[in-house]
Amino acid sequence: MTTAMVLAAGLGLRMRPLTENIPKPLVTVGGKTLIDHALDRLAEADVETAVVNVHHLPDQIEAHLRSRRVPKVIISDERDALLDTGGGVVKALPLLGDAPFFHINSDTLWVDGVKPNLPFLAQAFDPAAMDALLLMATTISSVGYSGRGDFAMAADGRLRRRGEREVVPFVYAGAAMLAPAMFADAPAGAFSLNHLFDRSIEAGRLYGVRLDGVWMHVGTPEAIKAAEAAIMRSAA
Repeated sequence: MTTAMVLAAGLGLRMRPLTENIPKPLVTVGGKTLIDHALDRLAEADVETAVVNVHHLPDQIEAHLRSRRVPKVIISDERDALLDTGGGVVKALPLLGDAPFFHINSDTLWVDGVKPNLPFLAQAFDPAAMDALLLMATTISSVGYSGRGDFAMAADGRLRRRGEREVVPFVYAGAAMLAPAMFADAPAGAFSLNHLFDRSIEAGRLYGVRLDGVWMHVGTPEAIKAAEAAIMRSAA
């Protein structure tokens, strides 16, 4: 059985004004909420349990997910304090179990290519060599992304950060397999998962696999139309 952590606690500031009244995970793209896109992908990958953290307008997310059966949803409540991408996982670890788990942003969106990406991510994860295995999208083929990339990836999949003045070909697509052991000495309270990624890079234990398909960066209201057009093209 594989479990998953779905990040749904963020404030969604760049998605305003849509997120003034609804949380970003409930923004609709292509007739489906962002969080349902993520949970449907996990269901297709045979994930039985998804831990979803909540903070901003949490009652709406809980109400929306109450009838969800596959995967089974467990809420990790961050109403009192937003714990960021790393601290949220530490709080949820007792619910995630001892095995490697999927870690997925509730606002990540992609169209699979020939092979489904999440099952491939799980199959490629090697806990003996890796702390984390990240799903990487190419910057040139991504929809709605105009940055200089996040990582360079070696032939064996090992990742390194983009240098300050560098342009690199890959952007983190918001989905990963993580080993619980990487959180053993994690900071207390709120912290970014990037802190642990950097530690894993130094140890040579942060890896990536290339996303097969098209990744959509849905960070702003304007990006929704571009994502919906990409979804329509994939269905044609």
